[in-house]
Amino acid sequence: MYPQSKVDLSVDFCGVHFENPFVLAAAPPTDELDMVRDGFAAGWAGAVLKTTAMPGTPVDLVYPLIAGIDYEGSRAMGLTNIDLISYHNVDVVEERVELLKKEFPAKIVIGSVTGQTKEDWIALVKRLEYAGADMIEASFSCPQGTMGLSPGAMLAQDANASARVTSWIKSAAKRCPVVIKLTPIVNDIAAVARAVRDAGADAVCVGNTIPSLTGIDLMNGVPYPNIEDKSTYSGLSGPAIRPISLGCIAKVAAAGVPVAGSGGATTWRDALEFIFVGANVVQFATAVMHYGFDIVTDLIEGVSSHLEGRGISSVGELVGLSLKHIVSHEELRRGIKIRASVDRNKCIRDDLCMIACRDGGHRAITVDCERYPVVDEEKCVGCGLCSAICPVEECIKLIRR
Repeated sequence: MYPQSKVDLSVDFCGVHFENPFVLAAAPPTDELDMVRDGFAAGWAGAVLKTTAMPGTPVDLVYPLIAGIDYEGSRAMGLTNIDLISYHNVDVVEERVELLKKEFPAKIVIGSVTGQTKEDWIALVKRLEYAGADMIEASFSCPQGTMGLSPGAMLAQDANASARVTSWIKSAAKRCPVVIKLTPIVNDIAAVARAVRDAGADAVCVGNTIPSLTGIDLMNGVPYPNIEDKSTYSGLSGPAIRPISLGCIAKVAAAGVPVAGSGGATTWRDALEFIFVGANVVQFATAVMHYGFDIVTDLIEGVSSHLEGRGISSVGELVGLSLKHIVSHEELRRGIKIRASVDRNKCIRDDLCMIACRDGGHRAITVDCERYPVVDEEKCVGCGLCSAICPVEECIKLIRR
């Protein structure tokens, strides 16, 4: 049995009640019935089943389809994939929706759909709603279903086309709230979010993978993943894209559009950051693929402990808390004098701050005869580079002069 929180972790999103804000995103962990069952048993409040389409829609997968990005010994800082939609069409998925709702009536089952025609979108929504889905998520953030846009473009990169398709979907949805999944690869994601909201969408999901190249094999020049000496652009996910997702969630939430946060959250701290910038629920995929369904225990315990420690009774109190602190660059206060201060008791004397300041800052840090950093307060402007580089938490603080 998964842990029970002492505080109220439940949230209401688009009129649907979630026992906690943690949801499995549309991805490989939700592409098989038994995997979703295991996720629900572990404690996830809901699951977006991997995106499905009408029978006959081509799903031509190639393998390997996943590669990892490592950094300084840390494995899978990000994952890239050339995966497509589920190879299970709606005939299979609607049966799974029915089974899951019978077995887990309190869990939120969300059908994810993509269509190639107006008739496809409408039929998919009607069928999954009839099967018992609690919500519909429409994937506008992958190349499938571009509705006549340029090849390889994403539907969500065109606000007008997104609004048009949203209106079709909403005309078919009689009971289920509709969430539109957007891509961060646009000039103004808030404008796209407003467009689909005005067309009837109940909320949006932000964000999704980032088109990328994983890396290059320096022995043969082939990018990863290598499919018989060929590769292609892939979708980057995982911790590497979390800051991008945070920014996009904040912009959408500030525009007054309800949002499900997705893209890079791994820990309970990450989840709270998404909530602080306006996410009502947080979706996870890459973290589950890396560490397993049981990470939800850490999410529940971590958020519960944080709320208890702060005397907060409900996670809902934190939704959007950071938005009032986010302003334009022009609104930031000028003239504040800052300098770096080094705690010698924490310093490990690795010279990193000195090197960074010497070659990337203002040459305000030297080292003494014992190799402890010394800050020249006349040269230090408080740029923050040394603090960002230092591997020891709170060893270098930025203080007002």
